[in-house]
Amino acid sequence: MSSSNRSPNRLIDETSPYLLQHAYNPVDWHPWGEEAFSLAVEQDKPVFLSVGYSACHWCHVMEHESFESDEIAALMNEHFVNIKVDREERPDVDQIYMSAVQLMTQRGGWPMSVFITPEKEPFYGGTYWPPTSRMGMPGFREILLKIHEVWTNSRDEVTRSATSLVEAVNRMAAPEFERSTLDEDVLRNAMRELLKSFDRTYGGFGGAPKFPHPMDVRVLLRCWKRFDNPDALDAVTLTLDKMARGGIYDHLGGGFHRYSTDARWLVPHFEKMLYDNALLVPAYLELGQVLRIDESAEPWPFAVVRETLDYVLRELQQSEGGFYSTQDADSEGEEGKFFVWSETEIDQLLPETDAGMFKYAYDVTPGGNWEGKTILNRPKPHAEAARMLGVDVNEVASVLARCRQILFEAREQRVKPGRDDKVLVAWNGWMISAMSQAAQVLGEEKYAEAAVQAADFVLNNLRTDESFLLHSFKDERARFNAYLDDYAAFISGLCDLYQATFEPRHLVAARELAIQMIERFADDDGGFYFTSHDHEQLITRTRDSQDNATPSGNSQAATALIQMGRLTGDVDFTERGRATLESLSGLLREHPRATGQGLIALDAMLGPTLEVVVVDGKDPSVTDKWLSAIRQEFQPNMIVLRRDSSMSDEALPDVIRPHLEGRMAHDGQTTAYVCREMTCGPPLTSLEELLGVIRTN
Repeated sequence: MSSSNRSPNRLIDETSPYLLQHAYNPVDWHPWGEEAFSLAVEQDKPVFLSVGYSACHWCHVMEHESFESDEIAALMNEHFVNIKVDREERPDVDQIYMSAVQLMTQRGGWPMSVFITPEKEPFYGGTYWPPTSRMGMPGFREILLKIHEVWTNSRDEVTRSATSLVEAVNRMAAPEFERSTLDEDVLRNAMRELLKSFDRTYGGFGGAPKFPHPMDVRVLLRCWKRFDNPDALDAVTLTLDKMARGGIYDHLGGGFHRYSTDARWLVPHFEKMLYDNALLVPAYLELGQVLRIDESAEPWPFAVVRETLDYVLRELQQSEGGFYSTQDADSEGEEGKFFVWSETEIDQLLPETDAGMFKYAYDVTPGGNWEGKTILNRPKPHAEAARMLGVDVNEVASVLARCRQILFEAREQRVKPGRDDKVLVAWNGWMISAMSQAAQVLGEEKYAEAAVQAADFVLNNLRTDESFLLHSFKDERARFNAYLDDYAAFISGLCDLYQATFEPRHLVAARELAIQMIERFADDDGGFYFTSHDHEQLITRTRDSQDNATPSGNSQAATALIQMGRLTGDVDFTERGRATLESLSGLLREHPRATGQGLIALDAMLGPTLEVVVVDGKDPSVTDKWLSAIRQEFQPNMIVLRRDSSMSDEALPDVIRPHLEGRMAHDGQTTAYVCREMTCGPPLTSLEELLGVIRTN
């Protein structure tokens, strides 16, 4: 029976695009909830839990092969209560059962497939299973029959397995680390470990599949500055350059795909995630600051930032301001179809002389470089391409820009990949940070405006009556208690947004949320649980300590609290951030490759730090010029505040009063005040003097 002739299952009332994709499966799917587990108890059936997300290619494959099969669905419906979960909506559920799968199989990933008892205890699991056994993989049909047999005839075995597994999951959920001294040696050791795993040919860390690791890249930049190690800067430059010229980057539309299946960044999994692009933007901005030589030429990383953020504004920002989650890998049922080209298509669209240059520069060949098609990538820098083609480098750049625009417009006529249009708070927090930082460094007001719109959307639409954050928004419905990373990433985003706009309301909101985070998520060890104290009770309560594709909740919380403390002058926030890092100290020292965001926070905690207050003189445009100049400097531990000199001390908002009180313009001139490590220098009325002071940090 085709899906169009089927009645929908219970997922039809959900908002998640991923769950709605399964709403017409013949499987009697339930969303996660007590109704499903009560039914499992009543019918004495185990639960089959399937976890995935909308941009996951192999999730689509398993749906097509198994969940659309009437035969397999009949087995599932007869012997199991079946639950489908969107990991992006319920990362708490995903974390717990992914730990179980990793314990059972020594690997993990999505789709995640777990059999659990009606009491939510896992006893068997894996990831993708084909419908029938092949290539050494067990078939899903055979697994269903075997699990039913074991459940029916060997219940004691299931119970023992579940009890043992839950105990192991509990140990993984809240690991304890031996405390260690937090000092520069932790950062020095991290630099050594990262450089040890650095791929000196293609950049990045380790081999295939290769992930971006933006937090690790930013750690190396800080280590380069702190320890003056040129190898650290070389590693960052090579990595970000190879990624930007590889197939993982969309050379026509901007933005990065999820990860590369090979070591040289050529063949990506084609989905584009909001968080990957959000986290990569600060890395490219910071490298651009380091590489900037003078004002006459913009560093190449800034072009990557502009193209990436323009992609996000074009494809992933809703009209109300929030940022959508993902763009799928597949279109018309084929992975990557929207993004790849044939030589014939290129020749038909481009003028003959331009086509030859474009094909040379972007690796377009008759046979293609992936499954008979071409993934556009730029193996040679423009200068090398110009030399080989015997033309001026500026002409090459001009021709290629013209060609990219023609191909982009042609590509826009294709069937676009699907889009997951739910708005997630943590991911929006990271993109608000990216947009805010880009607005500061590039002087682009549109990025600050986009960040303000997103922040306002979250504050106006994703809070409870008690002003607590919610996690997800879709179809005019805000749902699910917010998680630790929602609070932490959004607080950081608001801190960065304040420095882009100098609107105190953003910092006021950040302070309110930071207080909530401490009150509702804090553990007894100085860190935080992933879920709040009033969250649904699951089989364990996790502490999120290690980075994955995104920063861990605890590392991001430490970052946010240190930012809050420095911007507001409230040492309680700073000390809470320090305590969070101390709870992670053993992990930071022993496993630096799993704690990039925590190491970024540690670098900020160790300092040296700079607090710069710029006060308007008679001509505020001079202040704008000063701010633009100081924001070109790579000073990752610098905060910047601006004071309107027409505002009296009494009128200053409390949240910024500690830094701005008593700071006035001298003789009507733009004036800067710089404090380093709680020691303040004299007022400065010369931009050159100010830059000199900043550069000595």
